[in-house]
Amino acid sequence: MRPRSLTGTRRHVAAALIALVCTPASRALQVVDARDGVAVEAILSAKEPTRIRIDGAPITDVFGNIHSSSCGSMAAGVSGSPGSPVAPLSPVVNPAGEIVVECDRDKGEIYVRPVATAGDGNAAGKPVNLFISSAHATYTLILRRADTPADTILIRDRSVPPAPVDSRAATSPSSSSPHHVRAMKALLVAMASDRVPPDVRVDELNQPVQLWAEARFALMRRYEGRGMTGEKYLLQNISAAVMVLAEQEFDRPDSKAGGQVLGVAVEHHQLRPGESTSVYVIRRGGER
Repeated sequence: MRPRSLTGTRRHVAAALIALVCTPASRALQVVDARDGVAVEAILSAKEPTRIRIDGAPITDVFGNIHSSSCGSMAAGVSGSPGSPVAPLSPVVNPAGEIVVECDRDKGEIYVRPVATAGDGNAAGKPVNLFISSAHATYTLILRRADTPADTILIRDRSVPPAPVDSRAATSPSSSSPHHVRAMKALLVAMASDRVPPDVRVDELNQPVQLWAEARFALMRRYEGRGMTGEKYLLQNISAAVMVLAEQEFDRPDSKAGGQVLGVAVEHHQLRPGESTSVYVIRRGGER
């Protein structure tokens, strides 16, 4: 891997975090302005999952030429009584379907991935049409496939009144206020440059972490201070194939007390066999 200059690394990870602050653990956010009954276009990763969510509202249902889904009706998980379990349904396969759908009922989001179409160039280039419903509207998405990393599509409907603001959330450390943006950026730059302020404690760990069979992954350092915890990982591609990485894959707690993930930055998103990259995770200060 070609070495980066310190200045280049600082610019790279700082810019990455600024893009992540408003939507933690999401790299290249696509914001599409939509209205009920009006078709809008977005980019669908041809090989990786694409996350879709509606700004301010949970997704209640998805319609389209779906190959398979283990979600069942998302409406059952959204409109049911709070805390009521929703039994997963066995996926029913539609051989002619274009897309696989998975859902996160707790967050009211979906993850979609196009079905591989071996030897059919026309199908591979054909846009995927999806109808995404909330309690207020149904949005028509025309998804054009592209060879891009995993991504997030945020549907924003300016005609729907915004949900009431929770004053407690406005003062949360996960807020995207300028103060917290600056604090997260400063911590990330400190981790990337190894120039740590006196009020931030650093623990040298070098602990192996189980991730994937194709990767060697280790927690190198933990940074604690200013109400946040930063983690610097080293990931090496030990497979024989090129590895493509996305921030969403690292948005996971390592323990119940590990602290909410506020942002993730990956220094290099594509690794050839044997190459390595740093992965930075910033959490709200957890109980350690």
